Amino acid sequence: MTAVSPYTPSRIVCLTEETTEWLYLLGQEHRIVGISGYTVRPRRARDEKPRVSAFLSAKIDKILALEPDCVFGFSDLQADIASALVRQGVQVTVFNQRSVEQIFAMLWQVAALVGQAQQGEALLARMRARLDAIQAAARALPRRPRVFFEEWDEPPISAIRWVSELLTVAGGDDCFVELSRQALGKDRIVQDAAEIPRRNPDIVIGSWCGKKFRPEKVAARPGWQDVSAVRDGQLFEIKSADILQPGPAALTDGVEQLHRIVMDWARTHA
Repeated sequence: MTAVSPYTPSRIVCLTEETTEWLYLLGQEHRIVGISGYTVRPRRARDEKPRVSAFLSAKIDKILALEPDCVFGFSDLQADIASALVRQGVQVTVFNQRSVEQIFAMLWQVAALVGQAQQGEALLARMRARLDAIQAAARALPRRPRVFFEEWDEPPISAIRWVSELLTVAGGDDCFVELSRQALGKDRIVQDAAEIPRRNPDIVIGSWCGKKFRPEKVAARPGWQDVSAVRDGQLFEIKSADILQPGPAALTDGVEQLHRIVMDWARTHA
């Protein structure tokens, strides 16, 4: 363990998964004193760190008892938690990354905050190089598949921006790319569910925010029997922890799974 600088936070609470995973990758897990109850990456974090929050709620008294000198949060959805902690004199940094580039920027900022900017840049450069390699392979595809990425099923919610961007990197075309820049899930609802089969996706990928994806339910939807993805059995799940976490997971395991699905489709639809 390297010496802790007096200018960097040494007692950090992470209210979402991505900053926890990143600090572990940086070898800075000793700074973490509390994590989100949804944390699964790395798995050992659940055994090593106290769980102090869900996503929309937190145990404020428990967080205060940990005496954090910094709390990392994500998005406007955690504004109430952040406000409660700020009123108690806690330093809170809330990131709001929604795109691939914003994820890279957030990760660099966190690395810099804990005195690991150089190591962080090296790790990010490797992630960037892998994305470039995946994109280069995707450019060689004779045809790109149309992909419907479903973040929730009832009502159907399409891909958030970073997922849509990573899908493009991986070689697919987001069927509802026009919705992807909407930050809130309620604004990415496909209002006319019949529009999904009309756009005839070649691939459907489900990531139902922690709920198990049911391909048989998707295939049985009214009007879906002639959808290419249903006809060809191209219905897949990517766990939400791997793709809907705007941090290292999405830039590594998430995009790799997207790319594998697209390339497998391409091999049978040349």
